[in-house]
Amino acid sequence: MKITITGSLGNIGKHLIGILVEGGHEITVISSSHDRISEIEQIGAKASIGSIMDVSFLTQSFYGADAAFLMTPPNIGGQNIIENTVNVGRAYATAIKDSGLKKIVMLSSIGADFENGTGPIRGLHSIEELYRAIEDINVTYLRAGYFYTNFYNDIPLIKNAGIEGSNFPAETRIPLVHPKDIAIAAADALQTSNHGHQVHYIVSDYVTASEIATELGKAVGKPDLPWVEFTDGQTLDGMQKGGLTAEIAQLYTEMGQAIRKGKLQSDYEIQGKPVNGQIKMKDFANEFAKKFL
Repeated sequence: MKITITGSLGNIGKHLIGILVEGGHEITVISSSHDRISEIEQIGAKASIGSIMDVSFLTQSFYGADAAFLMTPPNIGGQNIIENTVNVGRAYATAIKDSGLKKIVMLSSIGADFENGTGPIRGLHSIEELYRAIEDINVTYLRAGYFYTNFYNDIPLIKNAGIEGSNFPAETRIPLVHPKDIAIAAADALQTSNHGHQVHYIVSDYVTASEIATELGKAVGKPDLPWVEFTDGQTLDGMQKGGLTAEIAQLYTEMGQAIRKGKLQSDYEIQGKPVNGQIKMKDFANEFAKKFL
């Protein structure tokens, strides 16, 4: 198969490209950086360098492909995050139609079934709707859990305050996912025949916030690390003091509210709470410990 991959050589892309190249597929990797060309070619793929906001470039990159993996960068632009995210999805949608691409796998998220109240995930809801409006195309919406790698942002909190936490209580269960498990799920979806529009959840573990703190604490030599529930105001203030912009901090605070209310997890639970990834929280904790040093 000829497959186009967005996301360059990020946490998901690098693993996904490797899987597909090993499977004998012809892979084109979209990247914005000429510096990535050599590394992409070394993996056995072809580099297509340009902007994901350039419809003409995207159309050319999609043309002749049997399938494409589409994702949007997190916090794109640093401000007007939702608008920028949706604009990328709109560019993808136009290029899909112009190129005649018939199969895509979209990296989406738990909570994307809601139009609002989910922080940065609101943009992914809008993109799902854009793709649903395209005629004669097969789409897999890969709704991923909360990335394990987001916990790297909490290293200063754990080191300086000796706690882990957010604006939801310790007993809250959170669907978590590892980028490698997303790559495996995306590779499977790209290589599997499907018809119409399908939602697949990809989750590596479903544990409580307290269990997250326990596993991370044990891995970094703090076995009694507690999970502390912050107020929304404390969460917002803490993220801004940590260097996030007010807009991004507000979006992540809103996402925490959705987790606290059970809103983000609701459809995932309705669908049977599938845990189909292989890398569990205790496995990730060992990776976390290496970054913690």
